[in-house]
Amino acid sequence: MSERGALIADFLAGAGVADARRDPLPGDASTRRYERLTTPSGGRLMLMDQAPALESPPCDPAWSPEQRLTHGWNATARLSAGRIEAFAAVAQHLRAAGLSAPEVVALDAANGLAILEDLGDDLYARVIERGADELPLYIEAVEALARLHLAAPLPDRLEGPGGDWPLLTYDATALQAGADLFIEWMPKLLPDLDFGPEARAEWQAAWAPVAAMGEARAWVMAHRDYHAENLLWLPDREGFRRVGLIDFQDAVLAHPVWDLHSLLQDARRDVSPEVERAALDHYIDVMQVDGDAYRADYAALAALNEARILGVFARLIARDGKPRYRQFMPRMWRHLEQNLKRPELSQVAVWFDRHVPKEMRG
Repeated sequence: MSERGALIADFLAGAGVADARRDPLPGDASTRRYERLTTPSGGRLMLMDQAPALESPPCDPAWSPEQRLTHGWNATARLSAGRIEAFAAVAQHLRAAGLSAPEVVALDAANGLAILEDLGDDLYARVIERGADELPLYIEAVEALARLHLAAPLPDRLEGPGGDWPLLTYDATALQAGADLFIEWMPKLLPDLDFGPEARAEWQAAWAPVAAMGEARAWVMAHRDYHAENLLWLPDREGFRRVGLIDFQDAVLAHPVWDLHSLLQDARRDVSPEVERAALDHYIDVMQVDGDAYRADYAALAALNEARILGVFARLIARDGKPRYRQFMPRMWRHLEQNLKRPELSQVAVWFDRHVPKEMRG
């Protein structure tokens, strides 16, 4: 048995589940892995395994943008570096707000191990594939978001069983760095693209107002990865508690539309235009906000995120040898091109017309 394996065995024994059957779950693009634990009595739990040393450090709240850049991507983008204590602190906040995040049953934050409540297998994406009407599911997901966004107060640091964790702002530095993944990685996937110094300067100038807006209007906790592969349908619960939340360890203070566009302009599945409109309208009605302003911000930050995701997918394919992510790129291009029709994004649209031929957008 490896050293890590022995550490996990000791952790499970200390939690009283040494005799549980362990079934690995499929992995994703992260360094984190999960196992389902089934006890002899038939009870089910989840093991989260995230070795802290596998990623660059998370952001110290005191670091300047320049310091963040020198400490690596997690610090720059204000990601949690997969820290278990971040997951536990966010989970505690979500549960205190009445939302269906997994209970943390046992925790070894120093070694990156946790045992969690098992919320099951009924991911939104799978439930819809089996024939469920997507509109009620998405309306309930919006209800859960509204509950999260209205939960107050939001502290600077979230308390959790593994220690407190800073709730940092998804600021202009992080937003711009995300957009910049496109110009860094797309040419490595498509060598005919060549973004020289002038093109790069134009790119950053075009996105700067969007990034500044995202920071200035950041006032809610954002899950940050809120979509149909991270939401579970829990029909035995009531109201918004039927929406199970996972993969929220990178939560930040952000513009309310960030989670909305992740949900409704999903990278991995098509959401019908009718459902997107109805869900966005429902959020605006529930929150009683300025619909025109929120729709403009929604399109702008969605476009930035789509550029970011296209860069992430290009990196996963070109650097990490994961070609399966290519299948998601046409959908992201379609979302991006639709959003670029907004007058607020005319400078960004001009940049794409000048530097990325239409035949290469797909």
